[in-house]
Amino acid sequence: MSEVLDVAVRLVVIVVVFLALPLIVGQMEHKAMAHMQSRLGPMYAGGFHGWAQLIADGVKFIQKEDVIPAAADRRIFAIAPAVALVPYLVVMIVIPIGPGLYGVDLDAGLFFVLAVMGVGVLGAIMAGWASANKYSVLGGMRAAAQLVSYELPLVLAASSVAMAAGTLSLRGIVEQWQWWWLPWQAIGGVVFFVAGLAELRRPPFDMPIAESEIIMGPMTEYTGIRFALFMLAEYAGIVVMSALTTVLFLGGWHGPLLPGPVWTLLKVLALAFVVIWVRVSYPRLREDQLQKLAWVGLVPLALLQLTLTGVVKIITA
Repeated sequence: MSEVLDVAVRLVVIVVVFLALPLIVGQMEHKAMAHMQSRLGPMYAGGFHGWAQLIADGVKFIQKEDVIPAAADRRIFAIAPAVALVPYLVVMIVIPIGPGLYGVDLDAGLFFVLAVMGVGVLGAIMAGWASANKYSVLGGMRAAAQLVSYELPLVLAASSVAMAAGTLSLRGIVEQWQWWWLPWQAIGGVVFFVAGLAELRRPPFDMPIAESEIIMGPMTEYTGIRFALFMLAEYAGIVVMSALTTVLFLGGWHGPLLPGPVWTLLKVLALAFVVIWVRVSYPRLREDQLQKLAWVGLVPLALLQLTLTGVVKIITA
């Protein structure tokens, strides 16, 4: 009975964190972008600095009419937002927050995470196909092409860390981590983070959405709460990708003075801020530039990191 209660408490904590952190990151993005672009935006909702604006936006989404186009595939159209969101909740279960603070420790946790995250992209593809809208179909095709291109460098970079640690367990990787891994795995860390941004379709890798060209891509026909679920999936993806980068390349809970979970949270929020910073700082890449960056830039760098890791492992064996 105690084991069941322990698992239940862990799952409740994970769900609460999963629901809270994306909202915090969303609010942080609104405020950080506003200050970076010298446009403060709404400042009155909730009092101090408009802290409740995101809650007000959520209430607005709930009140909006849920419209499904007449020509759409209604069943696929309806479940696509859930397919985009749920995989990130599943991934959160195996990401360690601190020593002993995780939902489940899988021996092949890294493979599990990479496989489940790939499912999330299917939500955008399903939404594009089911909407019966040419803009949406084009956005879904772009999302599929982006997934194929950037999944390879993402997996190669993650494989380098697994090789260095000698385990596929996320908890095991953090426990094996040493400070000198920062320069040793730096190339892989950059490749993993950039490829993760592309898989999330975050600017400057947002060609599948591209509001100025194809409206909102796969989400063009979505309104109300279904559109809000896609937005929540985007912010949840930022949290998950930042957490994975923290666990794999930044030592997870390792750090001086502060408790381990605090270090994990600080690193996740710092990386989330970098995601926002990149959005504000760089223009959208063209489709050919996206593919060239993946195949000519990131894949060779990931292979270089993998080779370097193998050489160091052989020398230190």
